[in-house]
Amino acid sequence: MKLKLPPALVMLLFGGLMYVLAKFLPVGDFDFFGRRELALFLTGLGFLLIFISVIQFLKAKTTTDPLNPGKTSQLVTSGIYNYTRNPMYLGMLLFLLAFGLKLGNAFNTLLAAGFVTYMNRFQIKGEEEALTTMFGKEYNIYCKLTRRWF
Repeated sequence: MKLKLPPALVMLLFGGLMYVLAKFLPVGDFDFFGRRELALFLTGLGFLLIFISVIQFLKAKTTTDPLNPGKTSQLVTSGIYNYTRNPMYLGMLLFLLAFGLKLGNAFNTLLAAGFVTYMNRFQIKGEEEALTTMFGKEYNIYCKLTRRWF
């Protein structure tokens, strides 16, 4: 499967859809005590996940290019990758959830779920196929031991 869009662009597109939805949908607004703090926490956690993930890839001397998973030189399964196979995408999801909280429209959770669905089908599936081809049984075992998102 040919991967088409950079994941960061996909996240920005979904964020744009969230903004439009919050601006023009006349229902679904919400507010609660600590909403802003929760949004900041999720944003910080998202940055932390992505930062740790990139550092681990750099230490392993493997590619961080999500459009060319065939350039992967080593399977990274330790550290944060012991808990999630896609911490960078999980970080992006946390950004979207934080943005949805900032916007204060409950229907934005549907768009965050849409991001997960899109990433699973059009990004992660292709990456998993490439990694299975490259690392075979080792990657299959890793997939059984570690969840895709969290």
